[in-house]
Amino acid sequence: MKHLLSQWLHQRGRALVLGIPWFWLLLFFAVPFFILLRMSVTDMGEGLDPFAPLVQTDAGHVSLHLKLANYVSLLLDAESGWGQTLYIESYALSLKYALWTTLLCLFFGYPFAYFLARSDARVRPLLLLMVMLPFWTSFLLRVYAWKGLLADQGLINNLLVFVGLTPEPIQLLYNDVSMLVGMTYVYLPFMVLPLYANLVKMDDRLLEAAQDLGSTPWQSFWLITVPLSRSGIVAGSILVFIPCLGEFVIPSLLGGAENLMIGRVVWDEMFSSNNWPRASALSVVMIVGVVFPLAWYNQRAARQVEQEQL
Repeated sequence: MKHLLSQWLHQRGRALVLGIPWFWLLLFFAVPFFILLRMSVTDMGEGLDPFAPLVQTDAGHVSLHLKLANYVSLLLDAESGWGQTLYIESYALSLKYALWTTLLCLFFGYPFAYFLARSDARVRPLLLLMVMLPFWTSFLLRVYAWKGLLADQGLINNLLVFVGLTPEPIQLLYNDVSMLVGMTYVYLPFMVLPLYANLVKMDDRLLEAAQDLGSTPWQSFWLITVPLSRSGIVAGSILVFIPCLGEFVIPSLLGGAENLMIGRVVWDEMFSSNNWPRASALSVVMIVGVVFPLAWYNQRAARQVEQEQL
């Protein structure tokens, strides 16, 4: 009897542990996603209701009102044709900036995470605190701070003029450089922390063995450290790339008029044009474009782990 009770509690506990994250995903991802999906096929007609009925009954006749044109308009422009729409350009621009930001965060974040993992255990908590310290300040204030630093009369331009490197202020704001600087600064901790968590667990004896076998420090780094930190690189890249893809605040404050990323387009469609179905269609396409490749990669990684275990 005691064994059966213990087994029952074990099963219920396992179901509870697995059920909490599933419930969280259902409540905060699946439900909002299906709400967006429902709005994306809504035919608002002349009204302003983004939740207009999809099914209408008139004298016993049932009609289905699905406006798939919200998706077609993302790909087709009446003048330019297929694939030449503003939305495609915005998606491509968002992918470009998200990719560059991820690469810059990896370039600057990997050495810092490596330094953290190899630092003295007594100062390591202080260094980690320095990484997380920006999170204690408002996201918006940090972006505005860069706006003040990069302005024509900002600190950086005043310093360049003072030391004589340039006779007059140079354009540092409202361009690609300012936007990448802001995005890299904001999302750098999201790259450093997963890399640190991976590197700090690495067995130093592997590096010692490689050194005993005649490997140089550079060879040991590329052949041992980098491959073993691959999971941290992937996790950090995902944490940086996904929010960068839909970023709205930084391009609006630091980017120029030509830096029209998809987050700004969704905002304009939702609040300026009051076209909630098209804004929802833009969001659905972006979510699907991110979730399916991630699911494919996770499935492939799981299969690879299973093969290695066998």
